[in-house]
Amino acid sequence: MGKILANEKLSDDFYLIEVEEKNQVKAGQFYMLRGWEEYPVLSRPISVFDADGEKVSFLYKKVGKGTELISRLEPGEMLTLNGPYGNGFPEDVKGKIAMVGGGVGIAPFYYTAKKYREAGTCSQIDIYLGFSGQPVLETDYQNVADHVTIDVGGFITDSVDPLKYDVILTCGPEIMMKVLYEKCVKVGASAPLYVSMENRMACGIGMCKVCTCKTKSGNKTACKDGPVFLGSEVFA
Repeated sequence: MGKILANEKLSDDFYLIEVEEKNQVKAGQFYMLRGWEEYPVLSRPISVFDADGEKVSFLYKKVGKGTELISRLEPGEMLTLNGPYGNGFPEDVKGKIAMVGGGVGIAPFYYTAKKYREAGTCSQIDIYLGFSGQPVLETDYQNVADHVTIDVGGFITDSVDPLKYDVILTCGPEIMMKVLYEKCVKVGASAPLYVSMENRMACGIGMCKVCTCKTKSGNKTACKDGPVFLGSEVFA
């Protein structure tokens, strides 16, 4: 369990919670969060927004009972968190990088961009953020990227030219990621496309198989084998 340091409402449905937690988080990983005793039965998988070894923060959207209960928590209260889980985004990327997020799928790209900046191997980092309503954390993303493109109510994938990049990362609704994959194929982009799957999860460690997704090499669990896969593995 970790003590909550802040739980800030950013918009009508987006929140940013920061918790004390000694950690060694890799870009693109997640935790299972729980801020209640009995019901709901399952914890909630939430992507890491930022981490520094002593604390970790999560950008989440209030969409159901679990996240609604988390949104009520106050600084000083305790949050149960298990993790970090998942394989995360590739660490050895080079050149020009595009990160494309839709909705709460924007969450992992702040920490990912920050880690890539620290590695010093990326010549350019462009972040594309799609929202259905009020944008959040625009300044934060600008601080870790060369360019930030924001779309509200449209299709953020329309703004991305896959031919400009050496690597493309995406997280968000599956249909958005599939559209981006098909766009990459259509234009003949050579950049590998990595997708972070937002499947429903129960255990977070690959035991229950609730988050199983189909891939070219058979069924895989999004929590343990993923959540990050090559787009060609899940959409081809």
